Amino acid sequence: MAGTDDHETTYKAFKEVVNMTAAALEKHLKSKDSQSVGQRKDGGEATGHVEGRRIVEMLHKNKSELSEDDYGHMRKVVGYVHRHLKQGGPKDKDAVKDSPWRLSLMNWGHDPLKEA
Repeated sequence: MAGTDDHETTYKAFKEVVNMTAAALEKHLKSKDSQSVGQRKDGGEATGHVEGRRIVEMLHKNKSELSEDDYGHMRKVVGYVHRHLKQGGPKDKDAVKDSPWRLSLMNWGHDPLKEA
């Protein structure tokens, strides 16, 4: 079956970068902090906020229920998180907590302060 190895690699990478549970991500997305960061098109919902809701949907699915579109989206999430982490956040760990850098990553399901 074409793409099976790709799916396994993608799934593993997604699970590595998305270190928040669906419940923790849902709670974050409801916060004012979550809604205060990110790029917006025409003043609407921030891109990362939309992505976060999509990530929650995927986290609620069983692996066997994931579609080709889901796997494509997982690759997008992995790429975003890796790029954003390379940009680096505030050097002072205390400043990271409420930084737009961290809040934006959390919208995409990754909390850089969460221990691996």
